Amino acid sequence: MPADFTIVIPARYGSTRLPGKPLLELGGKPMIAHVCERALEAGAAEVVVATDDARIAEAVDGLPVTAMLTRTEHASGTERLAEVAERRAWSDDTLVVNLQGDEPFMDAALLRALAEALGRREDCRVATLAAPIHRPEEIFDPNVVKVVTDGENRALYFSRAAVPWDRESFAEGAGVPMPGMPYRRHIGVYAYTASYLRRYVDLEPSPLEHVERLEQLRILWHGDRILVVPVEGAPAPGVDTAADLERARRHLSGRAP
Repeated sequence: MPADFTIVIPARYGSTRLPGKPLLELGGKPMIAHVCERALEAGAAEVVVATDDARIAEAVDGLPVTAMLTRTEHASGTERLAEVAERRAWSDDTLVVNLQGDEPFMDAALLRALAEALGRREDCRVATLAAPIHRPEEIFDPNVVKVVTDGENRALYFSRAAVPWDRESFAEGAGVPMPGMPYRRHIGVYAYTASYLRRYVDLEPSPLEHVERLEQLRILWHGDRILVVPVEGAPAPGVDTAADLERARRHLSGRAP
């Protein structure tokens, strides 16, 4: 039987590069409305928009979602999820998917697959997604986060560097890994049990996450496991900059990217 799960969409008004991002127009409606639609398509038992601004809550009024005003001082979307889980008094085994408020093109099937995969694993309380890297140049792109796993698809490390390092090919300057090497890019969508969200907020930040600027390294640093769910392809990228917004508008209008 498919796992029941909840989707929480953390949506912060203040953005350094794109202020008011969740409210920006995309295809005739605010971006946050598109994100809510993707969450609803996934078949979640409940969709919650967790925001720090009443304007974002008002923007989803009329949609079959719950808007919740949360504290402004959260350092991450994960902390915002933890506040929602605590206030809603979700049971420890509740599956919670974190869908960022700037992912209007997220594949709803991936959200469901992520929650269901976590629901089947008793050895992990956090799960995320990864897709194969097919273009060698992406291996060396620091904006493409790579993930290395063990034989049970549990994360060993996330990095902006080229990992695993192909000692023979890269040392010779070929820049192309050996055939069959398992290079995978991380897709930044997470599922958690509510119990782990409660644990997460008590964890100290780690040196690794500061160096790599990757929040998920805090989980590994403290000895916890992250299940990495393999998928065939990455969804269309989210919206982080003004250029991303224009690309998203072209995508919706059917024009060339």
